[in-house]
Amino acid sequence: MITKVKVRAPLSIGTALSLLFVGLVLIAAIAPGLLTDRSPTAIDLASALQPPSWQHPFGTDDAGRDLLTRVIYGSRQSLGIGLGATALAFLIAIVLGFTAALLGGVVDAAITRVLEVAFAFPALLLALLVIAVRGPSLYTEIIAVGIGSAPGYARMVRGQVLAVRQAGFIEAAAALGHSRFAVIRRHLFPNAMRPLVAVLTLGVGQSIVWASGLSFLGLGVPPPSPEWGALLDAGRLHITTSWWLEILPGLVIVVVTLAVTALGRTLQNRLGGAAR
Repeated sequence: MITKVKVRAPLSIGTALSLLFVGLVLIAAIAPGLLTDRSPTAIDLASALQPPSWQHPFGTDDAGRDLLTRVIYGSRQSLGIGLGATALAFLIAIVLGFTAALLGGVVDAAITRVLEVAFAFPALLLALLVIAVRGPSLYTEIIAVGIGSAPGYARMVRGQVLAVRQAGFIEAAAALGHSRFAVIRRHLFPNAMRPLVAVLTLGVGQSIVWASGLSFLGLGVPPPSPEWGALLDAGRLHITTSWWLEILPGLVIVVVTLAVTALGRTLQNRLGGAAR
Protein backbone atom coordinates (compact mmCIF):
# COMPACT_ATOMS: atom_id res chain seq x y z
CA MET A 1 0.00 0.00 0.00
CA ILE A 2 1.42 3.36 -1.03
CA THR A 3 0.89 6.25 1.33
CA LYS A 4 0.65 9.70 -0.20
CA VAL A 5 2.54 12.37 1.67
CA LYS A 6 1.26 15.89 1.27
CA VAL A 7 4.20 18.24 0.79
CA ARG A 8 3.78 21.85 1.79
CA ALA A 9 4.68 24.37 -0.89
CA PRO A 10 7.73 26.47 -0.01
CA LEU A 11 7.24 30.03 1.13
CA SER A 12 7.02 32.57 -1.65
CA ILE A 13 9.49 35.43 -1.84
CA GLY A 14 6.78 37.87 -0.80
CA THR A 15 5.86 35.79 2.23
CA ALA A 16 9.50 35.39 3.22
CA LEU A 17 10.09 39.14 2.97
CA SER A 18 6.93 39.80 4.97
CA LEU A 19 8.06 37.37 7.65
CA LEU A 20 11.49 39.04 7.77
CA PHE A 21 9.99 42.53 8.07
CA VAL A 22 7.48 41.52 10.75
CA GLY A 23 10.33 39.80 12.61
CA LEU A 24 12.32 43.04 12.57
CA VAL A 25 9.31 44.96 13.89
CA LEU A 26 8.89 42.41 16.69
CA ILE A 27 12.58 42.76 17.60
CA ALA A 28 12.18 46.54 17.58
CA ALA A 29 9.16 46.28 19.87
CA ILE A 30 10.76 43.82 22.30
CA ALA A 31 14.40 44.93 22.30
CA PRO A 32 14.89 48.21 20.40
CA GLY A 33 18.40 48.50 21.80
CA LEU A 34 19.48 45.70 19.48
CA LEU A 35 18.71 47.83 16.41
CA THR A 36 19.93 51.25 17.55
CA ASP A 37 22.21 52.71 20.20
CA ARG A 38 20.64 56.17 20.05
CA SER A 39 18.08 57.64 22.42
CA PRO A 40 14.60 58.41 21.06
CA THR A 41 14.33 61.46 23.31
CA ALA A 42 17.84 62.95 23.05
CA ILE A 43 17.53 66.53 21.78
CA ASP A 44 20.20 68.05 19.54
CA LEU A 45 18.98 71.38 18.16
CA ALA A 46 22.14 71.77 16.09
CA SER A 47 21.03 68.71 14.07
CA ALA A 48 17.38 69.72 13.68
CA LEU A 49 15.54 68.91 10.43
CA GLN A 50 18.44 67.21 8.70
CA PRO A 51 17.46 65.18 5.61
CA PRO A 52 18.16 61.43 5.39
CA SER A 53 21.87 60.59 5.37
CA TRP A 54 24.24 57.79 6.34
CA GLN A 55 24.36 59.18 9.88
CA HIS A 56 20.58 59.62 10.09
CA PRO A 57 18.91 57.23 7.55
CA PHE A 58 15.44 58.67 8.27
CA GLY A 59 16.66 62.21 8.94
CA THR A 60 15.98 64.17 12.12
CA ASP A 61 12.95 66.01 13.50
CA ASP A 62 12.59 69.61 14.63
CA ALA A 63 14.31 68.79 17.93
CA GLY A 64 17.25 67.05 16.29
CA ARG A 65 16.10 63.57 17.36
CA ASP A 66 16.99 60.69 15.06
CA LEU A 67 13.76 59.74 13.27
CA LEU A 68 14.75 56.11 12.61
CA THR A 69 15.42 55.63 16.31
CA ARG A 70 12.03 57.08 17.18
CA VAL A 71 10.34 54.81 14.62
CA ILE A 72 12.11 51.79 16.14
CA TYR A 73 11.09 52.70 19.69
CA GLY A 74 7.59 53.62 18.56
CA SER A 75 7.01 50.12 17.19
CA ARG A 76 6.34 48.85 20.73
CA GLN A 77 3.40 51.19 21.20
CA SER A 78 2.06 50.91 17.64
CA LEU A 79 2.30 47.12 17.55
CA GLY A 80 0.93 46.92 21.09
CA ILE A 81 -2.09 48.99 20.07
CA GLY A 82 -2.63 46.83 16.99
CA LEU A 83 -2.44 43.55 18.88
CA GLY A 84 -4.34 44.79 21.94
CA ALA A 85 -7.16 46.41 19.98
CA THR A 86 -7.57 43.38 17.71
CA ALA A 87 -7.56 40.98 20.67
CA LEU A 88 -10.18 43.08 22.45
CA ALA A 89 -12.32 43.33 19.31
CA PHE A 90 -12.25 39.57 18.72
CA LEU A 91 -12.94 38.81 22.38
CA ILE A 92 -16.08 40.96 22.19
CA ALA A 93 -16.93 39.43 18.81
CA ILE A 94 -16.57 35.85 20.06
CA VAL A 95 -18.78 36.49 23.08
CA LEU A 96 -21.51 38.22 21.08
CA GLY A 97 -21.25 36.05 17.96
CA PHE A 98 -21.31 32.70 19.77
CA THR A 99 -24.06 33.84 22.15
CA ALA A 100 -26.27 34.97 19.28
CA ALA A 101 -25.65 31.91 17.10
CA LEU A 102 -25.96 29.26 19.83
CA LEU A 103 -28.91 30.65 21.80
CA GLY A 104 -30.87 31.90 18.81
CA GLY A 105 -34.40 33.21 19.13
CA VAL A 106 -34.93 36.48 20.95
CA VAL A 107 -31.29 36.65 22.09
CA ASP A 108 -30.02 36.28 18.53
CA ALA A 109 -32.46 38.88 17.25
CA ALA A 110 -31.54 41.38 19.98
CA ILE A 111 -27.77 40.99 19.51
CA THR A 112 -28.14 41.16 15.73
CA ARG A 113 -30.11 44.41 15.93
CA VAL A 114 -27.52 45.95 18.26
CA LEU A 115 -24.71 44.91 15.93
CA GLU A 116 -26.52 46.33 12.92
CA VAL A 117 -27.00 49.68 14.66
CA ALA A 118 -23.35 49.76 15.77
CA PHE A 119 -22.15 48.66 12.34
CA ALA A 120 -24.08 51.52 10.75
CA PHE A 121 -21.68 53.96 12.42
CA PRO A 122 -18.16 54.26 11.00
CA ALA A 123 -15.68 52.42 13.24
CA LEU A 124 -13.55 55.53 13.67
CA LEU A 125 -16.63 57.44 14.85
CA LEU A 126 -17.21 54.87 17.60
CA ALA A 127 -13.53 55.17 18.52
CA LEU A 128 -13.83 58.95 18.68
CA LEU A 129 -16.82 58.64 21.02
CA VAL A 130 -14.82 56.44 23.39
CA ILE A 131 -11.88 58.85 23.36
CA ALA A 132 -14.22 61.80 23.95
CA VAL A 133 -15.49 60.08 27.10
CA ARG A 134 -12.19 58.76 28.49
CA GLY A 135 -9.67 61.24 27.11
CA PRO A 136 -6.63 60.41 24.94
CA SER A 137 -4.11 57.86 26.24
CA LEU A 138 -2.49 54.60 25.14
CA TYR A 139 -5.04 52.36 26.87
CA THR A 140 -7.96 54.50 25.74
CA GLU A 141 -6.72 54.17 22.16
CA ILE A 142 -6.63 50.37 22.48
CA ILE A 143 -10.16 50.30 23.91
CA ALA A 144 -11.47 52.79 21.35
CA VAL A 145 -10.09 50.96 18.31
CA GLY A 146 -11.15 47.60 19.75
CA ILE A 147 -14.73 48.69 20.35
CA GLY A 148 -14.89 50.37 16.95
CA SER A 149 -13.75 47.15 15.21
CA ALA A 150 -15.86 44.69 17.22
CA PRO A 151 -19.28 44.95 15.46
CA GLY A 152 -17.96 43.88 12.07
CA TYR A 153 -16.03 40.96 13.55
CA ALA A 154 -19.02 39.88 15.64
CA ARG A 155 -21.18 39.58 12.53
CA MET A 156 -18.53 37.42 10.86
CA VAL A 157 -18.19 35.18 13.92
CA ARG A 158 -21.96 34.72 14.13
CA GLY A 159 -22.14 33.80 10.46
CA GLN A 160 -19.29 31.29 10.78
CA VAL A 161 -20.85 29.61 13.82
CA LEU A 162 -24.24 29.32 12.11
CA ALA A 163 -22.57 27.74 9.07
CA VAL A 164 -20.37 25.28 10.98
CA ARG A 165 -23.06 24.12 13.41
CA GLN A 166 -24.99 22.66 10.44
CA ALA A 167 -22.01 20.57 9.31
CA GLY A 168 -22.23 16.80 9.41
CA PHE A 169 -19.30 16.29 11.77
CA ILE A 170 -21.02 18.48 14.39
CA GLU A 171 -24.16 16.36 14.21
CA ALA A 172 -22.05 13.18 14.31
CA ALA A 173 -20.21 14.35 17.44
CA ALA A 174 -23.50 15.09 19.16
CA ALA A 175 -24.92 11.71 18.08
CA LEU A 176 -21.92 9.95 19.63
CA GLY A 177 -22.91 11.31 23.01
CA HIS A 178 -20.41 14.13 23.42
CA SER A 179 -21.61 16.89 25.71
CA ARG A 180 -22.67 20.24 24.23
CA PHE A 181 -19.64 21.93 25.78
CA ALA A 182 -17.27 19.31 24.35
CA VAL A 183 -18.75 19.68 20.87
CA ILE A 184 -18.36 23.46 21.05
CA ARG A 185 -14.80 23.29 22.43
CA ARG A 186 -13.40 20.52 20.25
CA HIS A 187 -15.29 20.93 16.99
CA LEU A 188 -17.40 24.06 16.66
CA PHE A 189 -15.01 26.68 18.01
CA PRO A 190 -11.82 25.71 16.12
CA ASN A 191 -13.61 25.11 12.82
CA ALA A 192 -15.61 28.32 13.06
CA MET A 193 -12.54 30.41 13.91
CA ARG A 194 -10.07 28.88 11.43
CA PRO A 195 -11.34 30.82 8.37
CA LEU A 196 -11.09 34.05 10.39
CA VAL A 197 -7.33 33.78 10.91
CA ALA A 198 -6.64 36.02 7.93
CA VAL A 199 -9.23 38.50 9.19
CA LEU A 200 -7.54 38.48 12.60
CA THR A 201 -4.13 39.29 11.16
CA LEU A 202 -5.62 41.85 8.81
CA GLY A 203 -7.24 43.41 11.87
CA VAL A 204 -3.81 43.99 13.45
CA GLY A 205 -2.67 46.05 10.49
CA GLN A 206 -6.01 47.82 10.30
CA SER A 207 -5.86 48.69 14.00
CA ILE A 208 -2.37 50.13 13.56
CA VAL A 209 -3.63 52.31 10.70
CA TRP A 210 -6.67 53.48 12.68
CA ALA A 211 -4.62 54.19 15.80
CA SER A 212 -2.15 56.16 13.70
CA GLY A 213 -5.05 58.13 12.26
CA LEU A 214 -6.34 58.97 15.72
CA SER A 215 -2.86 60.04 16.85
CA PHE A 216 -2.49 62.13 13.69
CA LEU A 217 -5.64 63.97 14.74
CA GLY A 218 -4.15 64.56 18.19
CA LEU A 219 -6.51 62.05 19.84
CA GLY A 220 -4.04 59.25 20.50
CA VAL A 221 -0.93 58.87 22.60
CA PRO A 222 0.20 62.38 23.67
CA PRO A 223 3.67 63.73 22.71
CA PRO A 224 6.58 63.25 22.98
CA SER A 225 5.61 59.62 22.39
CA PRO A 226 7.33 58.02 19.35
CA GLU A 227 4.15 56.15 18.39
CA TRP A 228 3.94 56.16 14.61
CA GLY A 229 0.77 58.21 14.36
CA ALA A 230 2.20 60.75 16.80
CA LEU A 231 5.27 61.04 14.56
CA LEU A 232 2.99 61.83 11.62
CA ASP A 233 1.17 64.42 13.70
CA ALA A 234 4.44 66.08 14.72
CA GLY A 235 5.79 66.06 11.18
CA ARG A 236 2.78 67.60 9.43
CA LEU A 237 3.87 71.11 10.50
CA HIS A 238 7.01 70.71 8.38
CA ILE A 239 5.59 68.67 5.49
CA THR A 240 6.38 71.34 2.88
CA THR A 241 10.05 71.63 3.89
CA SER A 242 10.93 68.28 5.54
CA TRP A 243 9.14 65.56 3.59
CA TRP A 244 10.86 62.69 5.42
CA LEU A 245 9.00 63.45 8.65
CA GLU A 246 5.73 62.33 7.01
CA ILE A 247 6.75 60.03 4.16
CA LEU A 248 9.09 57.65 5.98
CA PRO A 249 6.96 56.89 9.10
CA GLY A 250 3.93 56.61 6.82
CA LEU A 251 5.81 54.18 4.58
CA VAL A 252 6.65 52.05 7.61
CA ILE A 253 2.95 51.89 8.56
CA VAL A 254 1.99 50.84 5.02
CA VAL A 255 4.69 48.15 4.77
CA VAL A 256 3.85 46.71 8.20
CA THR A 257 0.16 46.51 7.27
CA LEU A 258 0.93 44.80 3.96
CA ALA A 259 3.39 42.37 5.58
CA VAL A 260 0.97 41.33 8.34
CA THR A 261 -1.82 40.87 5.80
CA ALA A 262 0.39 38.73 3.53
CA LEU A 263 1.33 36.50 6.45
CA GLY A 264 -2.33 36.17 7.40
CA ARG A 265 -3.27 35.05 3.89
CA THR A 266 -0.47 32.50 3.87
CA LEU A 267 -1.48 31.20 7.28
CA GLN A 268 -5.11 30.88 6.18
CA ASN A 269 -4.11 28.88 3.09
CA ARG A 270 -1.99 26.50 5.15
CA LEU A 271 -4.67 26.03 7.79
CA GLY A 272 -7.38 25.58 5.19
CA GLY A 273 -6.52 21.95 4.67
CA ALA A 274 -6.13 21.10 8.34
CA ALA A 275 -8.02 18.10 9.51
CA ARG A 276 -11.09 18.46 11.63
